[in-house]
Amino acid sequence: MSRGLTLRCPNCGIGRLFGAYLKVNASCPHCQEELHHQRADDAPPYFVILIVGHIVVGAALAVEVAFSPPMWVQMTAWPLIAIALCLLLLPCIKGALIGLQWAFRMHGFDPATRKTGTAFIDYDPFYQEPADDRLA
Repeated sequence: MSRGLTLRCPNCGIGRLFGAYLKVNASCPHCQEELHHQRADDAPPYFVILIVGHIVVGAALAVEVAFSPPMWVQMTAWPLIAIALCLLLLPCIKGALIGLQWAFRMHGFDPATRKTGTAFIDYDPFYQEPADDRLA
């Protein structure tokens, strides 16, 4: 997770994880680890909102109690701080979640599923072979 948090490949820690702001590279430019099958989806924004909300609300309350600045300062400063924190944290949190998926071999990171060419088809414990009606 720490390699993903620093925006590096979870496998080698050297290659860049992102080709653009939030665009994950298809594979690591250094070790060629496939990264295209990651499934970060909606989790990074959720965690970023959770973290930034706690930081900004706590800081806003502390500043209000300690200094009591004018309302226009509060209404200008805190939204800008929240936006800046969100933009800074989002790639790091997404990288950490990709690193977590890699560490737990989730969503196609498992070498066993890649060798068979079934990166997107996982084992289904509820699958049953069709009954052979000729034996009945």
